[in-house]
Formats: sequence, C-alpha cells, structure tokens
Amino acid sequence: MNYTSTRSAMTASSAQAIASGIAPDGGLFTPTSIPQLTAAELESFRSLSYSELAAEILSRFMDDFTKEELLSYAQAAYDTGRFLRPGTDSREPVGLCELNPGEELLELFYGPTAAFKDMALQIMPRLLTASLKKLGEQRSVCILVATSGDTGKAALEGFRDVEGTRIGVYFPDGGVSEIQRMQMETQEGGNVAVWAVRGNFDDCQTGVKKIFASEEANRAIGDAGIMLSSANSINWGRLAPQIVYYIWSYLRLAQRGVIRMGDSVNVCVPTGNFGNILAAYLARRMGLPFARLICASNANNVLTDFIRTGVYDRNRDFYRTLSPSMDILISSNVERLLYYISGGNCAYVAGKMRELAETGRYALEGRELAELQSVFTAGFCDDAATARTIREVWEGNRHLIDTHTAVGVRVLRDTAPGGVTILASTASAYKFADGVLEALGGERCDGFDAIDRLAHQTGSPVPMPLESLRGSAVRFDTVIDRDRMESAAVNFCQSFDL
Repeated sequence: MNYTSTRSAMTASSAQAIASGIAPDGGLFTPTSIPQLTAAELESFRSLSYSELAAEILSRFMDDFTKEELLSYAQAAYDTGRFLRPGTDSREPVGLCELNPGEELLELFYGPTAAFKDMALQIMPRLLTASLKKLGEQRSVCILVATSGDTGKAALEGFRDVEGTRIGVYFPDGGVSEIQRMQMETQEGGNVAVWAVRGNFDDCQTGVKKIFASEEANRAIGDAGIMLSSANSINWGRLAPQIVYYIWSYLRLAQRGVIRMGDSVNVCVPTGNFGNILAAYLARRMGLPFARLICASNANNVLTDFIRTGVYDRNRDFYRTLSPSMDILISSNVERLLYYISGGNCAYVAGKMRELAETGRYALEGRELAELQSVFTAGFCDDAATARTIREVWEGNRHLIDTHTAVGVRVLRDTAPGGVTILASTASAYKFADGVLEALGGERCDGFDAIDRLAHQTGSPVPMPLESLRGSAVRFDTVIDRDRMESAAVNFCQSFDL
C-alpha cells in the first residue's frame, strides 16, 4: 500500500506516513488506492470482536505490519479495561442504540476521556512507536497537537509516559468547555505539556502547521535528538482507526435485524475538522453501502456552505458555541477529500490549498463539485436549536446527549433522508454539562457544579474518567500568544531527556 502527499507525487509507506504525521510539502499522506471489501468478506466479519475487526480493516491499509501485530495493538487498546459504558459493566468499546425508528446512535464515548477521539488515540501510540522501530528511527518523537477540546486530552492520555515520546498540546484559551480544560490542565505524566493559546482553534492548528514547516524549529528540535509528529487527524495513523467503527456499526445493524446485509444506510456526523465524516467516506469507498453522508455543523457552518455551493470560504465571523469542539473554520481533512474527488490530482489539490492560504477561499466546479454533492448532504443549527434538541431528546426518549450529538440529531431530522441512519454520538453529555444543564432548564454553572446538578436532575451516570477529575491538581496553567507557540515547543523538547 503506497501513500502519497495530497500536494505532490512524493510517496511513503504506511510506517513512514504514520511516523511523519504530515508530508514535507505540507500535504497530508493519503492512500493512493482504497482497498475493496467484498460482500463475502463483510459477511465473514459479522462474528468478529471489535479488536479482530480493527486488525482486519487496518491490515488492508498498513502492509508494513502483520495482521498479528495489528491485532495485538487493537487488543491492548480496546480489551484491557480502558473502555466502560457508564452505569454498566459492559466492556464493549462502542455502543449502538436506537433513538427513534431509523435513528441509530453510534456511541463513541466509553473510553478514558469520554469522547470519540479515544477510539483512535488508544491504538495510535502503538502504531506510531512500532512505525518508528520499523523505520530504524533512533530519535525520540515529540507529538504536537492543536485541539478544539477532545483530541488534546485523548492524545495526552494515549501518549502519557509512552517510552521515547513526549507530547505538547495547544488549546484555544476560553474556547473549550470547563471540563475539557480541567482534563488537560490536570493531565498526569512525565512527558506531557499543555498550553492555552490566545486565539481560536484555527490559530492553534495554523500555529502547529507552521512549527512543522519551520526549518529553524526542526533544526533546534532535531539537535535535541527529537523528530516531530502529530496526533491530529492530519496523521493517517489517527484517521484510519476511525473507519473501523463505521464498518462495525453496519455489521451490528445487520446482526440486530434492523437491516439485511447489502441494504443501504445513511451516516450523519457532527464534525468541524472533517476527519470523522471522512472516515465514513473511506468506509463507503471500501464498499460499505452508505447512501448519503450527512455533515452536521454548528453556527460555524463553513462545511455546510462548502457542500451546498462548492465554495469553501473561511472569511466569515467566528462563533464560540455550545458545541466548541466544532468551532472550526479551516477543516484540514477536506484536503484528503479533494484528492479523491479530483481523481488523485495532486496539482489540483495543491492549487486549492494555495488559494485557501492566500485568499481564504476556493471553489469547486464541474466533476469535482458533482462528485462532492453526489455523496454529501449538509446542514447546520445554532445554539438555540442545539439546546432545543437536547431537551426534545431527553423529554421524548429519556436519552441524554451532548451538545455536538444534538447538532447531529437536529440536522438529521431537518434533512430527513429516509431509511436508517447511523448517527455518530461523539461525547458524553457530562463533558459539556453546563450547556446541557441549561438546555434542560437548569441554572447555568460550570465544572463539577454543573455535573452534579445534571446528574441529580436526570439520574444519568457520570462517566468514571470525568468523576475521577474531582480534586485533581492543576499542573498546566500557562497562557501564551500565538507567536510564542514555536518557542514553547522548542523549549519543551530541549527541557529534558527521555
């Protein structure tokens, strides 16, 4: 399996793509072809455990690894007690439950940080460290992460005290929920660092990309015997494991008799950086009968406008919303989508990315626009509709959902695609307890006050990873300007030996 940069003809192996994180030309490593799953193979997967399915799917993309190696990584990630459904003793890493007929919630928040990012970031450290060994890399690695809230904590937890690694996370100051902030600022581990950045997520993401491209930073970090890599979904090792849960959910629907194998279903994903819905798109390209992929946005609706019109334009107002993990105007993984809908035309993708950097916008036309709109549908909702949907689902179904899942539910119901839809439920409601509590008529408050009041009002169990934060000491409280991100990373890498 060869990988190419989205912006040039340079190629890499799967191990090289995972170890590097981002291509030297600034593009994203992407498989040059998508492996196909036959109907017989899908049928044979129905009896597999989640870890066994992960090994099967990842082995199609990562031929630097044996299937046995991949299975051992998956079992270490998913089968060792890190995933627990709140209020139960179930150790299944994900869940699928019917909300209303035709609405199937794919619950992805049973992991150690109560958000869907755990599904990839519990296995990715194993993929990364194994890739470095396969490449004979003697340097240690520093993972730099920009986060809108969930990726940061999941990456910190996944890489905590992993030998030969260190990890630094940047998050927008004031741009994450109180619980998300507490999760990052109290992070344990001897190889971690966290900085709040004055700005929004796009500022953090742009800053990290600049560090990767900086010759001066790479030279200083390299002189310390360290190479840079990423745990954002720009890294293929972060994105690929997300394909698995879409295939798993389809197989579970067939096992439950909701559908027959071969029947089409839709997939609805609340997303800001486009990685989660791109994983569903890749599953579709592999042969899963996914009809429409529904992209759900909050008031920062750059993706909705892009899918509806073909114009990607980040030149717009930025809003801080009840769903902060989606408060994004530059969606990195759209670049991989452009590669596929243009037939692998790297020059085309590079041109669009250059337009975006220089003018803040670009437009699709002709075949590319038709391909985009043949697969994707999009919608968005504001905070008022988000809160109304949380209340509607609680009163109608006695099911507690977070603010991001609520965006997905609202867009799904407004879109009304018909048939069965898998809806990605991306986080525990308790990670955003302040907004959920207020939506249910409670008095707005922060942190554990909001968690306690929400639990009292609904009787829903609080996930143990969040409950365990109570009383944790703050370790990281530094707030920096955007122009200090590079120096913070360099100083961190030079500060100690692993």
